[in-house]
Amino acid sequence: MFVGERMSHPVISVTPETPIHDALIMFKKEHIRRAPVIKEGKLLGIVTETDLLNASPSPATTLSVWEMNYLISKVTVKQVMSKKVKSIDIDTPIEEAARIMADSKIGGLPVTREGKIVGMITETDLFKVLLELMGAREKGVRVSALVEDKPGQIAQVSKVITEAGGNFISFGMFSGQDTTNKLITFKVAGIKKDEVRKILVNIVKKFIDIR
Repeated sequence: MFVGERMSHPVISVTPETPIHDALIMFKKEHIRRAPVIKEGKLLGIVTETDLLNASPSPATTLSVWEMNYLISKVTVKQVMSKKVKSIDIDTPIEEAARIMADSKIGGLPVTREGKIVGMITETDLFKVLLELMGAREKGVRVSALVEDKPGQIAQVSKVITEAGGNFISFGMFSGQDTTNKLITFKVAGIKKDEVRKILVNIVKKFIDIR
């Protein structure tokens, strides 16, 4: 799966000259929390809802409504945007985008194709991928268990589940409790919880959860 398959598009962007008040209105209308700042097709930065709100007057200000509106009208996106912006190519694997966002502690990345902005990949898009990956919207028996970290373990699990008439909805592998094991989490249909436990009891090291 690549970024281009799960990104948000078309691009909702602002210009450096956009007043922050107008940008905030657009953010609320489009239900977004960040947008690339683009001028003449060139990416200049990124601005977030937090950037815009932080640039607004405090409720405790002594300025009049007219004075506040005048000052706000003079503040533009260029003055509050982040100029050091990371972007990612449309053909980048989705997990690489997630790694960059997690390591950089950012909630979204502009997506490019041949240097041009074609979309945004955000934390919300990644959450939707996780929902699909874990089969969150489908019914089935969900199992989390520890298995030994050695070749053939996943094949054994798959074999006994399939032979018992089970159909995998989702399957994921994660770090275990130590270097000798892995945590597997999967959801399966066509087989009952008690049967799943029975056929796996001699394969897995420990059941963490089954429901």
